[in-house]
Amino acid sequence: MVDADLSAPTPAPTPSAPAPFRPRPPVAVAAPRGASAFTPVLLLALALVAWLGFQAVQQVSERRQLALLEANLEPQEQAATKLRAALDAVASATAKLATNGNSTARVLVEELRKRGVTINPAAAPKAP
Repeated sequence: MVDADLSAPTPAPTPSAPAPFRPRPPVAVAAPRGASAFTPVLLLALALVAWLGFQAVQQVSERRQLALLEANLEPQEQAATKLRAALDAVASATAKLATNGNSTARVLVEELRKRGVTINPAAAPKAP
């Protein structure tokens, strides 16, 4: 193999000779697309699903807390019901005494009536 002499200058193209015409291959131009609504609708749908999921989790949590509070208040409710039954029994007995002629009971019933407390002597005490 013989190496070519690289030091020899290569002839430069003459400025008067135009370059040969080569047609360029056609470039595929995409047709102008309209704006797609897919992405915004997808984002809205995801946001809605996330919001509904968050609300569901919050409501389940609040329901559990309310059930716990209701369970914690049960003993107080039973005590209040017993106290109310005892007060109704005392008031009923006082009203019966007032109708039988006891003057102190009559004054007490009259003072309670002035303050808006009504006593039904015929009412049976409610069972707790």
